[in-house]
Amino acid sequence: MTPLTISLARRELRGGLRRFGVFLACLALGVGVIAGVGTLSEAIERALAQDARALLGGDAQLRTTFAEIPPDVLAYVQERGQVSRSARMRAMAGSPGGSRTLVELKAVDEAYPFYGDMALTPGIDLEQALAVRDGLPGAVADQELLTQLGLSVGQRIAVGDMELELRAAIDKEPDRVVSAFALGPRLMISMQALDQSGLVLPGSMVRSDYNIRLPAGANAQRFVKDLRAAFPDAPWSVSDYTRAAPGVRRVVERMGLFLTLVGLTALLVGGLGVAGAVDGYLSGKLRSIAILKCLGAHGALVTRIYLAQILAIALVGTLLGLALGLALSWVASGTLAGWLPVEVRVGFFMRPLATAAGFGMLTALVFSLPPLLRARAVRPAGLFRSYRGPGRQPLTGRAKLYVILAGLALAGFAIAVTPQRSTAAWFALAAALAFGLQLLLGRGLARLAGAFKPRDPLLAMALRSLRRSGNAPTAMASLGLGLTVLVAIMLVQGNLRRQVDMEMPASAPSFFFVDIQPNQVEQFESAVGQVAGVERVERMPMLRARITAIAGVPVSKAKVDPSVAWAARGDRGVTYAAELPEHNRLVAGEWWPEDYAGEPLVSLAADIAEGFGVGVGDTLTLNVQGRGFEVRIANLREVEWTSLAMNFSLVMSPGFLESAPQTHLATVYAAPGSEDEVFKAVTSRLPNVTAVRVKDALATVSRMLSTMGRAVLAVAGVTLAAGLLVLAEALRAGLRRRYYEAVVLKTLGATRRDVLVLMLWEHLALGLGAGLSAALLGSLAAWLSVTRLMEAVRWTFLPGMVAGTAAAGTLAVVLFGLAGMRRMLGQRPWQVLRNE
Repeated sequence: MTPLTISLARRELRGGLRRFGVFLACLALGVGVIAGVGTLSEAIERALAQDARALLGGDAQLRTTFAEIPPDVLAYVQERGQVSRSARMRAMAGSPGGSRTLVELKAVDEAYPFYGDMALTPGIDLEQALAVRDGLPGAVADQELLTQLGLSVGQRIAVGDMELELRAAIDKEPDRVVSAFALGPRLMISMQALDQSGLVLPGSMVRSDYNIRLPAGANAQRFVKDLRAAFPDAPWSVSDYTRAAPGVRRVVERMGLFLTLVGLTALLVGGLGVAGAVDGYLSGKLRSIAILKCLGAHGALVTRIYLAQILAIALVGTLLGLALGLALSWVASGTLAGWLPVEVRVGFFMRPLATAAGFGMLTALVFSLPPLLRARAVRPAGLFRSYRGPGRQPLTGRAKLYVILAGLALAGFAIAVTPQRSTAAWFALAAALAFGLQLLLGRGLARLAGAFKPRDPLLAMALRSLRRSGNAPTAMASLGLGLTVLVAIMLVQGNLRRQVDMEMPASAPSFFFVDIQPNQVEQFESAVGQVAGVERVERMPMLRARITAIAGVPVSKAKVDPSVAWAARGDRGVTYAAELPEHNRLVAGEWWPEDYAGEPLVSLAADIAEGFGVGVGDTLTLNVQGRGFEVRIANLREVEWTSLAMNFSLVMSPGFLESAPQTHLATVYAAPGSEDEVFKAVTSRLPNVTAVRVKDALATVSRMLSTMGRAVLAVAGVTLAAGLLVLAEALRAGLRRRYYEAVVLKTLGATRRDVLVLMLWEHLALGLGAGLSAALLGSLAAWLSVTRLMEAVRWTFLPGMVAGTAAAGTLAVVLFGLAGMRRMLGQRPWQVLRNE
């Protein structure tokens, strides 16, 4: 820009930023959310990278289920580094008084941990805490476990067939990643104690981690690559420290993306406020623009002068937003301290701040261009006409092209800076559609309101006024978009909560019993059968299998839909059955005869088959406890996963796996008053069997959904806040028209009450329009999310939530309208008409 442009722009801004309050607030709000989310995500990623070795437990890790790694693999690893083994399983722990509870049991060797520190209370060494003393091995536990069983340090705790002495409470476990689905508190013992506990039996679900510490300077990624090459068909998995805590990384990445898109939505909604503020500002500058043109200024110079002003103000709003984002990230890092396995240190990170600034400046440009380009069309002759000037002029073809190009630049920037580019592209398309639909609905409802002819003259005038107002569609669209986001989120969350709190418990069993040995089946059924109130018992054998190839293609190279990638990752539960399991329905192929004795067949869940791209007649290659074999898909089943019954994605034909080491899984359906008796009967007789109380697991999921729902709603509320700011600006812009109308009405004999009722009707209609459009679009968005993205969840329309949100929006419009009526009601006609 030329010095003349900058000089004139600076003079125009001497009046300060008083009229740009909504402009600055809208920009700062959206930029603040994007900057805060980006900064917090960057801080978490850096913390995970810094503590990656401690989180993994070593430079690299081998993980296997059931079996230990073969001696040749162990020898290969020990030649290249140090090895520490730990084992994890679920078990029942009991107090001397007879109380028992489910625990997450972990056994470690003397070398644990390689990285990080184990913090205990009292502050003793872990090896000393777990050592055998006076014939009793030691144990350390979460304080939660001590509280549940009413124990204190120094007392005894029973696990399996043995007793241990509690030596300390765990304050920090370096390689423990927080899990929302942990079914019990931690209990840690030594590997020698685990071997003597009687818990590890053939087929027991024990997960072993072999942590590896390489020599200084060794390349962990090269080590992992060489290990995979040396043992290409191994049933175990291996990873290096750069892939530590993958679950936390996925959650942070997905939540970061979601919250960034929410912030961008708030920024786009606020863009309407930016447009309204710029339009109002330029409307007051029409005389100045006409004078500039009379003095020889061309349209391009006028555009540059006011564009420079808008960009300068946008820069101020963006900087305010960046400061707000840093503050938000700092507050959030403290809030998340107990939820993350690492200490998060928020700093001044250039990438997320630059991204947020780019969004802010581009949004300001996109929404400022239409009023700027309209102002460019002001003619010098306007200087000699009425002070109100001509009405709003439509954009020229070239002006529309400029606006479209700016919008594409914003969409392109969003796609370029987002790792999930397809998601960003869909969001850009959805945002454009949502804006368009809201504006169309706003205009349509305004015209529909004007077409009504009620008998009440005040209501009729209010509806016609709504149609004449140029700000009504914008006000409806801005508030409607914010309410749409809230309606959609509340309906999705409501359907999830309904599934977990109401529908699942109605059909769910009382207990899952895991790790029942084949020689314990009769004893288990006898124990359960003696309890009054048991309605039915279901039991199936269970083994663990890993899918290594799909239709002959190795899993690492196969095209698997992300929605079912979990089925191809790690070990899966597999069973065998002669009859079709309950809660399953055949959708393709035929079930094998009960006396089948041919080649190995498998029945695959239909949704997984679709994700794998296979069907009846195709093959899967499985690895069951180190033995690989190919099976043919005989049929596909529709599995009702939400029934919480014993559902398996893979069901094998009989006659093939019976001789393999296995355990049994059972579900027990009992009356609520009999559940405690069932629990005592089984766990007292079979100490190696793990009991999972389903209602406790559902309560954990429900609490997690509540916490996540509150957080998401709080962030989505930012979008509503932006909508309210735009609403305030739109109503403020219409106050001059309402002042004039009120004066005319009073001159014609209207009372203060008549004017008040008229304005209330108008704002009520405006709020109802915004609420109605939000109800329609929000319900549609929620329906699509639940039925297309969450196929296991049944869609239920929740009218109470929708009506409550729409009513809240209507109330907001009325309250904002009332806030501006006081001065208008006190306006005397002569004070205005004397200047006419």
